[in-house]
Amino acid sequence: MSSILTNKSAMVALQTLKSINANLGQVQGEIATGKSISSAKDNSAVWAISDSLALGKSSVAVGQNAAETVADLLTDIKGKIVAAQESNVDRDKINADVTALKEQIESVVGAAQFNGLSLVDGGANVEVLSSLNRDAAGDVSSSNITVATQDLATGGYSAKDVFATGGGGETANGDAFSFSLDNGGVADALTIAVGTAFEAGDKVAVRVGDQVASYTLTQSDVDATTTDDLVAVGLKNAIDSLGIDGLEIDYDSGTPAELAFTNNGTQDVAVTGQFTDAGSGGLGALSTIDVSASGDHLAALGAIEGLIDTAIDAAASLGSSAGRLETQSDFISKLTDSFTSGIGSLVDADMEEASANLQALQVQQQLGVQALSITNQAPQSILSLFR
Repeated sequence: MSSILTNKSAMVALQTLKSINANLGQVQGEIATGKSISSAKDNSAVWAISDSLALGKSSVAVGQNAAETVADLLTDIKGKIVAAQESNVDRDKINADVTALKEQIESVVGAAQFNGLSLVDGGANVEVLSSLNRDAAGDVSSSNITVATQDLATGGYSAKDVFATGGGGETANGDAFSFSLDNGGVADALTIAVGTAFEAGDKVAVRVGDQVASYTLTQSDVDATTTDDLVAVGLKNAIDSLGIDGLEIDYDSGTPAELAFTNNGTQDVAVTGQFTDAGSGGLGALSTIDVSASGDHLAALGAIEGLIDTAIDAAASLGSSAGRLETQSDFISKLTDSFTSGIGSLVDADMEEASANLQALQVQQQLGVQALSITNQAPQSILSLFR
């Protein structure tokens, strides 16, 4: 039955044309955007990790640069101390130079901050977000890289009573000591005189050759009546653990306790040591260095060696942390590329296929328009029945 009110053929042709146009729009969108799926990719977690690592690397870089600068300045101070050993020098002027260098160190440590964070002020360790991990159950947990904060602060130090003497070596009184162990069985004695001024957390560090051993006083040490004995034993064990060939240390539990160093090796060995307060900064003993008077350079030399070691250790530790952060940052960068590539394989358009579909759909569109035109003319044939 033909009807001038309802043209079913035109309706079918129209729906076909709409479908063709919809497909054509989709293919044209693929060609325009390059994507078969245009939904946004959510990489907020990856970017959060990248930002955290970037901030961490910047903070560590500032701290490492500060530690290296401090080590250089301390080496300059050591040069001044050595120069002060000469008998015909103006020690007051040299000491003025040393004071200026100490102030410069304080300035460097104080300015070594990034985004309000300092890694050289002895504060709490810093946790840097390094990854987000998803287990088989879908639970998400985070992993962090711990950056150990270094203590290069210069305040809060008071001298301790310790001295080295005997065996033809050098003598230094106060909080620092320095002497040389000649090869061939020559012994120097380090006398540990620990008084009531010591407290838990006080530390003595001894550098023997190119190795460093240290002992930190415990509350039990402080409470004991033989504190000096306990410190001497602890220090002896720490030095013995270095395994220095030819070095022997004999312990004498006299009053005060004594450690006798004997060098049976083939080379001379320099020994320097430094006591530091529990509450002082890592460079607290810097305030005790003074070469204005004759003989002060010996104690100063022992102190500066320990301080240089502290700065070098700080730079090494921060350098190690910087390496870890750089490695993780490279991994995250590659991981981001892998995510992009993987998602791209799902959402990116196949341009060759899209080109072929475009041409086919354009032909179908033309045919659909023509078919709709033909069906729209069908009611005109009904007029011929009335002629």
